[in-house]
Order: sequence, then structure tokens, then C-alpha cells
Amino acid sequence: MNQVVFNFHDVILLMTAMLCCFFALLLIATNPPKNTSNYFLAAFLIAHAFIPLHELILWGAEFKFRVREYFPQVYFVGASAYYLDAVLLYFYVKSLVFRDFHIRPKDYLHFIPLGLFALFMAVAFYRYPTTLRLEWINTEHFVYSGGYITAEFLCKTLRIVYCAAAFMLIFKYKDILKTTHSNIEKVDILWLKILVVGFMVVTLMHELLAFAKVIGFITGYDFQHPDPKGNIIEFIGLSGNYALFFLVCTLVFTSMRYFSNFEAVRQKENREPAKKTTQEKLLNPEYAAKIDGLMRAQKTYLNPELTLDMLADTLAIPAKDLSMIINRHFNLNFYEFINGYRIEEAKKRLLDAANKDKTITDIYLEVGFNSKSVFNTFFKKLVGKTPSEYRLQPSDAMAAH
Repeated sequence: MNQVVFNFHDVILLMTAMLCCFFALLLIATNPPKNTSNYFLAAFLIAHAFIPLHELILWGAEFKFRVREYFPQVYFVGASAYYLDAVLLYFYVKSLVFRDFHIRPKDYLHFIPLGLFALFMAVAFYRYPTTLRLEWINTEHFVYSGGYITAEFLCKTLRIVYCAAAFMLIFKYKDILKTTHSNIEKVDILWLKILVVGFMVVTLMHELLAFAKVIGFITGYDFQHPDPKGNIIEFIGLSGNYALFFLVCTLVFTSMRYFSNFEAVRQKENREPAKKTTQEKLLNPEYAAKIDGLMRAQKTYLNPELTLDMLADTLAIPAKDLSMIINRHFNLNFYEFINGYRIEEAKKRLLDAANKDKTITDIYLEVGFNSKSVFNTFFKKLVGKTPSEYRLQPSDAMAAH
């Protein structure tokens, strides 16, 4: 056989689909118990695998003719993946941020565009006789029709919206983490930002291609016989394919390396109104004073890994009640609440003659901080001086403290 079925561009598409499938299988096979994030990432990769296959079926140099001859029924099936991958990426990010995230009834609303696309295809394509559909496939009439080009453009726009939503969730993540963690400096989400930004770059290229098709349709561009010397649509399409291949090869490896160490928080939900006894605790300043006294006596804040759940267990208070008390009575989030006690402890130790040989680094590590910059920022904000300035103040001021 001397016939060529795939050219180099087609091989890139085929390799992208294979890599997505292999990564997805690896994630499922090595998935820790109850880790839903892996499944969302695997689903995202599987959905993404159908996209290069769809493009290969539509535009492969020789492969498209083989499909038209032997498997015309698979045409446009892979297009549904465009309505799934960005949604699944958003669910993946959400499942990383919120440990208790799972698909709820309202989340199925995200799949309405997929249903609308299926309805559009049923009305605009599949309701016609097979012979006519085959003619539209062979002449590429349908893929360049106004209806299909419009649907494609709207779909690619929607994918950008989901990418933006995922990025906004990542952007807010550290603020969310401050409600449950006393130290957030060790949390590294750069890899996740790169993954989402990389996917957004790919979707923007797809959107640019879809927009070029809309402009071409409006201006009467001849899609079936483009100018081989200046076919910008083909150039944009190939660039998007290579960008997708690069993203899959590099960023998925990175995400699989780091996502298992992601610090998740509980998702806020609408709960039943608190019982009367609980409301009394939340509104009673004496209860807040009791918590303050326990904090100073037990010095739980010295634990650098302290979380809201850990403190709630120590104080024998439900975590959600403790969070509400901190917010209401102290007007702080958990991160600020704990680090306030750490700064008070640091002030005492800085002025203690027994610690004169200790460095500031020694002291901020002892009181529970794990970042010098965070310690200095908090200290300056609460005390009005740097730790060095505070330590060097006159002895009479030290005695007053």
C-alpha cells in the first residue's frame, strides 16, 4: 500500500486524541478513593479527545474521504464535545476548590446548550434523507451553511465564558481558603492557572476561527475553493490544533503531578435556620469571650497547620458555628483571626529578654507563621511598626508591655 491516509497535520490531531485518552485512563486507574476531581479531569480529557477526532473527520487530508466512504454516520458526532469540555473543566476546578462538590440538579442546566445543539442538528441535518445528507457531507455544504457556522460561533463563545468562570474561581480561591486555613502560603495553584489559561488560549483560537468563518460567510468567501496562498482560515485552524497538542503534552502532566495536594474547602450551601440555642451562642458576646479565653489559654494558634475544622474539634464547636462567631463577633475571617493571636504572641516573645539571642525568623516560626513576608505584613498592619523596630524600642516602653 502506497496510499497516504494521514499527513503530518493529521498525525498531530490523532496523537492529541490518543494522549487525552491515555491520560484519562491513567487518572481513573490510579484514582484515590472518593477523589471526584480525578473523574472530572478524566471526563474533560475524554471529551477533549473527541475534538481532534472531529476535526480529523471533517478536514483530514485523505482521512476525511475514507470516513465519507465507509463511516459517514459518525459525521458531526464529535462536535458535541465542544459543548462539554469547557463545562467539565469548570466542574474540575470547582471540585478542586470545594471538597464536597458533586453534580447537583441545578448543575444539569450547564448541559442545556448541548441539548440545543442536538435539537439543531436533528432539525437542520438529520431529518433529511440519507442521500441528501451524504451529498451535503461530500460537498461540505452543511459545514459552511449559515446555521452551522452560527451555532459553531456561539458554542466557541460559550467555551470562553466557562474558561473565564473557572479562572475567576481560581482568582478567588485564596480568599475562600482564608475562611478555613490559618496559613495559605504553601498553597501553589500556579499549575492550575497555567492549565486554565492555556485552555483559554486554545478556545480563543477556536473562537477566532469561528469568527473568521462568520465574516467569510457574510462577505461571500468561497470556502470550497479558497486561495491556497492566503487561506487564513486554514492557518488559524492548524495553529489551534498545534496549540492544543502542546497544552495536552505539557500542562496535563503538570496537573497530574500537583492536583492531589490541592487544599480544598467546603462549599457554602443554603442550610436550615439555626436552632434557638445555636442562635443564642452566635449572638452572645460572653460565648465569644469564652472562645477568646480558650484561645489564649491553650495557644492552639501556635500550630502552623491549624485549620477551622481542627480548632472546632479542639473547642468542641461545630465548624460552621465557629466560623459565624469569628465573623460576627470579631469581624474577621479565620485567617485574620488566628494570625492576630500569633502577632500578639510574637510581640511578647520579641520583648522577652530570654529570647534576645533568637532571630526574628526563629520567633515567627515559633508562633505559627511560615512566611516572613506574611508575618511582616500582619505585624506592620496590627502594630504599626516592623518587628525589628518594635524589638528596638526603649526599655521603658518594653516594661509597659
